Amino acid sequence: MEQVLSYLPPFEGLLPKWLVFISVVSAANSLQAYTSADYTSKLYTNGALAVEPLSGRIFGTWTFLSAVIRMTAAYNINSPIAYDLALWTYGIALTHFVGELIFGNASLRGRFLNPLIVASSTLAWMLTQRAAYLGA
Repeated sequence: MEQVLSYLPPFEGLLPKWLVFISVVSAANSLQAYTSADYTSKLYTNGALAVEPLSGRIFGTWTFLSAVIRMTAAYNINSPIAYDLALWTYGIALTHFVGELIFGNASLRGRFLNPLIVASSTLAWMLTQRAAYLGA
């Protein structure tokens, strides 16, 4: 177990570890989106509407890019550039998911709740902890 923990970011607090965890989950979600349009369909419409494979791959690419940025921030949490880029990924994700609620392509149930909760809570967490990690 100690060997596994040695790979985690060497910073105080849970935020860097959370960023690593969410990055790993996001990378796995990207794989799901690439391998099956069904994943994206269930995320947005609980499987009620079919999603084009291209839409799934675009979502997978966007999610993987977010995972890379967040992982970079986890290991460079004291860098304002890395921190702010990660912060932006959550802000953009939250805007996207709320937008899909407004446009009627999603509903507050099922799998859709998870990314909405993660995006909003992590955005708030990062905003409140910015000064602690950046000293600004």
